Amino acid sequence: MVANMNLSREARLVCGVMLLTVPTIMYGGATLLGILTRGGAGVTSGLVLDETQWALFRAGHAHAGVWVILSLFLQVLLDAATLSPAPRLVARSCAPIGAICVSGGFFGLAFLPGLRILLYFGAVSMMVALVLTAIGLLRQGVPTVTVTSDR
Repeated sequence: MVANMNLSREARLVCGVMLLTVPTIMYGGATLLGILTRGGAGVTSGLVLDETQWALFRAGHAHAGVWVILSLFLQVLLDAATLSPAPRLVARSCAPIGAICVSGGFFGLAFLPGLRILLYFGAVSMMVALVLTAIGLLRQGVPTVTVTSDR
């Protein structure tokens, strides 16, 4: 059986843009490998990180990959959710914004403590996207009661 997946124009647009971020995540992984192996593998960047910076870079890289996948998944779910256009647009936008801000916040925090605000902003953005999507999906699943008469 072949299933036909029809994505909305908005979902296709956001998914296409988010997929374009994946090569940057891949490059980040290769750069981290280069730092870890001191140029033995991966991309040589010339960066020398202390333990805290190394941990923040690893966290930023991991969050970028996972949250981009979550953002892509939410785009598909939003097409199935019962939401009016404004909340749907907010959720559709907040998911990738959250992914970018949280990962960027970890990278920025490695050098500038003030950039931790990106972590909080990104987390709130993703939470908004998740809650709106969940509400839209739960509204879809609410059973309606139909009363019929046998008379």
